[in-house]
Amino acid sequence: MSLQTKNLLNTYCNYIFVRKNRLYIMDAKLTLKLDKYVVDRAKEYATSQKRSLSRLIESYLKSLIENDKKENKNDIEISPFVKSLRTGVKIPANINYKEAYSDYLAEKYK
Repeated sequence: MSLQTKNLLNTYCNYIFVRKNRLYIMDAKLTLKLDKYVVDRAKEYATSQKRSLSRLIESYLKSLIENDKKENKNDIEISPFVKSLRTGVKIPANINYKEAYSDYLAEKYK
């Protein structure tokens, strides 16, 4: 068996393993009507990325759904580490940081 064939077989096995672990139970079929030029260029792009056109479209649609979910939260998701750094101190919105820092330094080096 050639090296290229082994690599393709490993890639295929890994792909199936990942798909099974993500619990994708069934794929659904979808028919789209698109401009022929767009389809041809999309096929070329998919080939250059070594992915199927179906998987590219699926990935794109998933990213749209995920972005939509994030936008619906109306606030930025903050990591647990950053949340743990909270002190509870309220900082005024109109604070002059340069002046506050210079006052701090002046007090520190009196």
